[in-house]
Amino acid sequence: MAFFKKLKDRMFQSSSKIEAGLDAIVEDGGVEEDVAAAQVIEAAASDAAEVEAQARAALDEQAAVVAQEEARIAEFEREVQAAERVEAQRQHAAELEDVARAEERDRLAADARRAEDAQQESEARKAELARQASVAAAEQAQRAEELRQAKAARSAEDARLEAERAEREKAAKPGLIGRLLGRGDAKTVVRRELDDDMLERLEELLISADMGVDTALRVTSNMAEGRFGKRLSTQEIKELLAAEITRIMEPVARPMPLYPTKPQVVLVVGVNGSGKTTTIGKLASQFQAAGKKVVIAAGDTFRAAAVEQLQVWGDRAGVPVLTAPEGSDPASLAFDAMEQAACDGADLLMIDTAGRLQNRADLMEELQKIVRVIRKKDPDAPHNTLLVLDATTGQNALSQVKTFQELADVTGLIMTKLDGTAKGGVLVALADKFGLPIHAIGVGEQIDDLAPFDPEDFAAALTGLDR
Repeated sequence: MAFFKKLKDRMFQSSSKIEAGLDAIVEDGGVEEDVAAAQVIEAAASDAAEVEAQARAALDEQAAVVAQEEARIAEFEREVQAAERVEAQRQHAAELEDVARAEERDRLAADARRAEDAQQESEARKAELARQASVAAAEQAQRAEELRQAKAARSAEDARLEAERAEREKAAKPGLIGRLLGRGDAKTVVRRELDDDMLERLEELLISADMGVDTALRVTSNMAEGRFGKRLSTQEIKELLAAEITRIMEPVARPMPLYPTKPQVVLVVGVNGSGKTTTIGKLASQFQAAGKKVVIAAGDTFRAAAVEQLQVWGDRAGVPVLTAPEGSDPASLAFDAMEQAACDGADLLMIDTAGRLQNRADLMEELQKIVRVIRKKDPDAPHNTLLVLDATTGQNALSQVKTFQELADVTGLIMTKLDGTAKGGVLVALADKFGLPIHAIGVGEQIDDLAPFDPEDFAAALTGLDR
């Protein structure tokens, strides 16, 4: 919780941009509502909807009964028609057998009586079914009238609640003296209907916060699902937005894995100025404090300041820093550092690399050479390749991840400098597009300014929510 407070304070530029944008969107076309009255109206609407649903269910049930009765009537009509066909056949047979024996005439007469009895019984059953259908129709009409009355009652209740709300608003509105004395503090909230225009403005806001077009569209679409047409306040939108950001980022919030292999080789890469050297120093200090034996290799042999910076961090944490003369081959230093770390029984070997732009093919080839040389010593190394990203670069971080992932097989991300930018939303775009683990985030220069990535804390800090 202590880090969350620091995270929220230092991500003020990102969160204030989103908060100000949401306030402007809701207030443009929003309506100020009395909070208590809105709750009463919502409860009454819910009750009316339940009554309507029950009435509709009763009508559906009655309709099913009527349909069954109609089916039974149709079945009896078919039986009557069959009986009529039997009677016609009987009469035809009688005409053909007028000369038959008296016994046969008696038999046919008996058959005729039975057929007549069957016809009478069928007609009686048909009349009974017709009566039942009439009763069912009357009951259905009564249910329909009850439903109409329920709807009318609901409309009347809505009108009554609206009138009460208007009266409360009128009563709550202070008079001239009250306004002069600052009285009349009824609690209100501005809500706006979630419609196409509001969604479009939300998308534009998220894009301006560097979430990217695809991620912004996906986030707003998920937020609108099941809520389109409902009235929402700024606070409710912030909560929905934070929940959606958390959902996207939870799968990638994972700490850097530790393996039994000694030494576990951690290669740290990134563009110039992303904060690689400082991040290595902080990670080494934290791992050392956790009981791990750590060795650092200052692989940025072209920048003396980077070596000196690592040595300062190493001295603070009691971590040895292996160096080479300025301008030396960094791949050779990495190989020697692996041998030295193995001899020292180190748990972790963290290798710094020179900053390189993702569009410089020669520098990227040098990074591939470091990886090839490391694998001569250990085919499974590097066991972790961490890409350090500068949050202030915004959408450019996406192209950095793509290039470094192709050339160095990046296994995890660390985002730094979230305290100095309004572009914190780019981390959501990275999680949504690449799905790479995000191990940690940084919000300052001190050792405790680098912390494991927590998706809920980040989402709340980005949207300005309290936790």
